[in-house]
Amino acid sequence: MDLLHFEDFPVGEVAEYGATVVDAEAIKDFARAFDPQIFHLDETAARETMTGGLIASGWHVAAMMMRMSCEYFLNRSTCQGAPGVDEISWIKPVRPSDRLGVRRTTLGARLSKSRPGIGLVEFQFDVINQVDEVVMTQRNSIMFRSRVALPGATQ
Repeated sequence: MDLLHFEDFPVGEVAEYGATVVDAEAIKDFARAFDPQIFHLDETAARETMTGGLIASGWHVAAMMMRMSCEYFLNRSTCQGAPGVDEISWIKPVRPSDRLGVRRTTLGARLSKSRPGIGLVEFQFDVINQVDEVVMTQRNSIMFRSRVALPGATQ
């Protein structure tokens, strides 16, 4: 299979992928390691907070989105990394037994002026639950090798 390159992400393209079921123990394991707030750790205590029950850390949701993206396209691409995340929003709580998927929209694409042979693709990632609610959004650019190098570029 050919790897995905910069040219394989046309502006306006929408792709949907992923099917991750959120597990209560995974929520607590992630929280113990990285975000030890009570509403991520203890189901009984979480009921007494404004969350009304156990919820996944937003960082856990972002990590699940990343895993789904790696499985769907990043690990079969010429990805060269990302310069950062422009925006991330946690919109709705993610609870045990929620089923998450991703809707990726290509917002823009341009060849790098400073890195010949590299293109930047701007994406909007929407994490969607089983009832088609957006629970998280993330907007960022990812660098991919281009099939066509700029004059003077080496690949």
